[in-house]
Amino acid sequence: MIGRLRGTLAEKNAPWVLMDIQGVGYEVQVPMSTFYNLPAVSAPCTLLTHLVVREDAHLLYGFETEDERKTFKSLIKLSGIGPRTALAILSSISTHEFLLAVESQDASRLVKIPGIGKKTAERLLLELKGQINVLGHGAGLGALPTAAASEADEIVQALMALGYSDKEAKLACKGLPEGSNVTDGIRHALKNLSKA
Repeated sequence: MIGRLRGTLAEKNAPWVLMDIQGVGYEVQVPMSTFYNLPAVSAPCTLLTHLVVREDAHLLYGFETEDERKTFKSLIKLSGIGPRTALAILSSISTHEFLLAVESQDASRLVKIPGIGKKTAERLLLELKGQINVLGHGAGLGALPTAAASEADEIVQALMALGYSDKEAKLACKGLPEGSNVTDGIRHALKNLSKA
């Protein structure tokens, strides 16, 4: 089993990349979440990998994070979900969002993914329901946050995207009104920041 590749990124042609490992080129398929975070061509690169062996091919899939790889492995174990569909899921939704969708059994998040219809989404959620602790085992996902905590996280992320530090964003989120949605929370947090 090939678990990791470390070498030089020789080519990028989504969803494929070519990794040069001491003169040997490994073709690796990656989700778009990983592809967008790859370094420039000819730069050093490390990918966590999963090898899928079929009768007609050995296919290598690469991931930036352990959470992505773990989610991919869990998905391809499900009936009717192959590596291509698993990559489409990881390319369309973050592992964090996916875990929240599984925890809340929210099929509406999954039907937005190309190739996932309502029946597939519902079956997928049903099959993964009992595996949420296994899926969420990665860094920062050991204990899956509640919906309220995830909204607070989204507000913090939005504030950081606007240029505020992590500390400032978290401080601004203290004292948010109960039951406020993300949009209202951001508005409230910005008011707190303007007073500071």
